[in-house]
Amino acid sequence: MKAIFKAALAMILMGAPAMLMAQAQRSQEFKDKYQLKEAVVLSRHNIRSPLSDSKSDLGRMTPHEWTKWSAGKSELTSRGGVLETMMGQYFRKWAVDAGLFPENYVPTADDLNVIANSMQRCIATAQYFSSGFMPVGGVTVNHRYVPSKMDPLFNPQLTKVSPEFVETAMAQINAMGGKKGIVGINEALAPDYAFIQEVMDTPESPMAREGDPKLKDFTNYNTEIVLEKFKEPAMKAGSALKDLNAASDAFILQYYEEPDTVKAAFGKTLTRDQWARLAHIKDVYQDVLFTAPIVAVNVSHPLIQYMYDELRSPDRKFTFLVGHDSNLSAVATALGVEEYELPATIEKKTPIGSKIVIEKFAGPDGKEYADINLVYQSVDQLRDMELLSLDNPPMIYPLTLKGLEKNADGLYNLADLEQRFEEALAAYDAIR
Repeated sequence: MKAIFKAALAMILMGAPAMLMAQAQRSQEFKDKYQLKEAVVLSRHNIRSPLSDSKSDLGRMTPHEWTKWSAGKSELTSRGGVLETMMGQYFRKWAVDAGLFPENYVPTADDLNVIANSMQRCIATAQYFSSGFMPVGGVTVNHRYVPSKMDPLFNPQLTKVSPEFVETAMAQINAMGGKKGIVGINEALAPDYAFIQEVMDTPESPMAREGDPKLKDFTNYNTEIVLEKFKEPAMKAGSALKDLNAASDAFILQYYEEPDTVKAAFGKTLTRDQWARLAHIKDVYQDVLFTAPIVAVNVSHPLIQYMYDELRSPDRKFTFLVGHDSNLSAVATALGVEEYELPATIEKKTPIGSKIVIEKFAGPDGKEYADINLVYQSVDQLRDMELLSLDNPPMIYPLTLKGLEKNADGLYNLADLEQRFEEALAAYDAIR
């Protein structure tokens, strides 16, 4: 209960809306009134090592050495595996408490579907989750390819690109920065750019000592966006947002992986808010690339269709899909989720290991209802490796869908949510 109190207090202090603690905090009256029929979960992988190694520009930006990772470049770390097992154990207790599965259930191919992107960190996350979720169930983790290769289901690639699409997408991206467009986005991040270089001691780095011209990139705010068919939205190298995003990503992961916070900050003592400033660069990077509405419906189309099919599958009880933060960002945008900022985490949109959870309920009136939440481990739960339970659940943040109303019990009509999926699919079809 101490952890629940801390989480609730943090939300109050940060001005966040009241948190729904799912089945752990739903009243017995709610459980008697609504029967959970199915859950569709879209998860980000858990802690991985950075995508770049110490021999890359990432290593040359600082005179310090990054953490010695327990896994190869871009792969799930041992700590990430343990944390995801804990999350799977929590979901098992939640599912049993909600009456979705009995304890020690052995599932069939009809009622359980676990599918991961064919990247090592995604497959491993699904394996660790499954071992905690159904430890005697013999769960098969489905993935299309031998690791590590991107599956089109999870690959946030653009499959429709035209001059008209690019024009609309760039207008929506530039709108994020106001009148100055992409330059405005970068100018707003300027204090964070300066701070991350201060923490890295960039002036003392090999890059600085050698007079590497790439240092000038950190002051280039005219980020060039690349939108090409069958490729992910990308940024050209040579701008502050592109190049410092790699450092932001590495710091986030190092903060989760390294128990000593001073060591994680290269000998500096940082507040939680300062860690959030380091992470803010990566949050904005993700938003720029994947949350312009027309881009989101384009890159998320395969997942939107798949999740919609799973939600309507008559025998399915639990679907677990493992991909990336870009998948969660794009799906949330495509479904019309209101802007939000998560509490008790340094990543404010799609923290490591976070999950969009859609629950489907049968109501007492014969109608079907739905709830949608973002479930994630708080910074303290990640760093302290806290065991999760119904009394110490992960953070569960209610997502609000634009234009849809909830009933008195905080649930959407399932038909309204299904209509939102159909609108996202239609928006993709309308792209020319």
